[in-house]
Amino acid sequence: MKNIIIASTSTLHGGSYLDYILPTLESHFKNCKSILFIPYARPSGISHDEYTAKVALAFASISISVKGIHEFENPEDAIKNAEGIFTGGGNTFLLVTQLYKNNIMQLLAETVKNGTPYLGTSAGSNICGLSMQTTNDMPIIYPPSFQTLGLIPFNLNPHYLDPDTQSLHMGETRETRIKEFHAFNSIPVLGLREGSWLEVKGDKITLKGSLKARLFTKNNNPEELETESDLSDLK
Repeated sequence: MKNIIIASTSTLHGGSYLDYILPTLESHFKNCKSILFIPYARPSGISHDEYTAKVALAFASISISVKGIHEFENPEDAIKNAEGIFTGGGNTFLLVTQLYKNNIMQLLAETVKNGTPYLGTSAGSNICGLSMQTTNDMPIIYPPSFQTLGLIPFNLNPHYLDPDTQSLHMGETRETRIKEFHAFNSIPVLGLREGSWLEVKGDKITLKGSLKARLFTKNNNPEELETESDLSDLK
């Protein structure tokens, strides 16, 4: 049975890394003494070791140890043997490229679908949808495919921002970009605002957190979804 937390972000303004969601993670990973961290999304500024250490510090507060997938000789074995898995944020194009390069995209999907607890934040959440085509990230590298884990039957736009009516910026809004996606695709897109996440238990998908989410479907006006909304039938 799938057991997944898909969070918009790892850090809220004024807070420390993962602190806003740690009570949820303590329950989510309650049967895990350790988790496997996938740091592949981070392109620069911090090494995989440094990124993993940052994650380990946060999880230490709920008595869970962390080891990075890059520390293992065989990433496939690391996935297969993991008690729990966390994929962090960064650049989705890089993350997807690395998952394909290491031949673990399909394996990761199968492992999570078979019940290994999973947490994604930002880029690690983007890959939970059917494709990565609704990410906010720049295409800094060319992945073999836009197809991702398919853990949920729709796409995500983490860090979703509403249009600022007071702004003088004349560029495209997130809403505009998602509508552009729907000019060529019919997959629903959920805009996840900061502080919100999806809880996936088996086939049930529930919106959690402090803010509403914004749902985009092809040829329809966007819809505001309240916390605790059931998205299980969205496809």
